[in-house]
Amino acid sequence: MATNRRFSAFVSAYLECALWSSTDVVDGENVELDTFSLDDLSDEVTRDAIIDCTLFQKQNADDLTEQGDPSHNGHDLWLTRNLHGAGYWDRGTGDVGNRLTAAAEKFGEYDLYIGDDGKIYGM
Repeated sequence: MATNRRFSAFVSAYLECALWSSTDVVDGENVELDTFSLDDLSDEVTRDAIIDCTLFQKQNADDLTEQGDPSHNGHDLWLTRNLHGAGYWDRGTGDVGNRLTAAAEKFGEYDLYIGDDGKIYGM
């Protein structure tokens, strides 16, 4: 049964990007997590995302406002903290993008995996 979770635009974009860009290995096969929905996330992942996104937004409020759309910012937080080949630094915003990149990288990488119960967990 779906839980119908509601998130801010920033957190939704962060979590959707997390699923879109993540894979896990199950029984020796790569599984793309983009086939899962936000309702498939464990409470732990949801909690971690809300905490990290909220803290990041508070610490970087001025730069995020200058950077623009909350959905883009949530998406970029996931990509940047996990050292993907895109993120804040490549939006052409110069010093603002560079500061947000440095701030996001301080959060460290966060990986998703499929639990035995079919829910998505993080580490």
